Amino acid sequence: MTEIVFTKAYFTKSAPSIRECPPETGCEVAFAGRSNAGKSSAINALTNQKLARTSKTPGRTQLINFFNVGNDQRLVDLPGYGYAKVSRDQKEKWQRDLSEYLQKRQCLKGLILLMDIRHPLQEFDTTMLDWAIRGNMPVHILLTKADKLSRMQANNALFAVQKQLKQAKLDELVSIQCFSALKYAGLDELKAKLQSWLAPVPDQGSEESASQ
Repeated sequence: MTEIVFTKAYFTKSAPSIRECPPETGCEVAFAGRSNAGKSSAINALTNQKLARTSKTPGRTQLINFFNVGNDQRLVDLPGYGYAKVSRDQKEKWQRDLSEYLQKRQCLKGLILLMDIRHPLQEFDTTMLDWAIRGNMPVHILLTKADKLSRMQANNALFAVQKQLKQAKLDELVSIQCFSALKYAGLDELKAKLQSWLAPVPDQGSEESASQ
């Protein structure tokens, strides 16, 4: 297994739709969230550089942005949704593109879904979860801006979302953690999850079979 060095990530391409995405090779993990969820800040904290564009105006990410993190391994910054001042037609196009990307992109290994810890599981979040689950794709939820709450409040929010996921019978495909880009809290857990998706440890049984 090769450990991914996320600080060496670099931008490779922006695509206006799934048809302009890079070829279906290697593997990638997508980041998605409402426009105020802190998605760009999380990617920048992960890579320790200003890789994703941040703005005081939510919704500036309107393209599918690809960042290389290794040997045909990519992070994908999906368009934010919710607060962008764009037309209804543009928002509907984003939704179609996101749905198509999540359900048809074969090299996509997992989805990092970011939610403001103070306002989790909004309509967009549950829609994204639904699209991912339809494609039998694992999802890791980042409850962002955890620094805005006390440790007890953050844990209570975490437990509440875990309970909702269990009630909806989504807990098998969905994992969850608290995260703060400002404090770099939860960064190691996020890196471990990304590592497991982008560069999984080969199954020992399959290795033995291949060597025989």
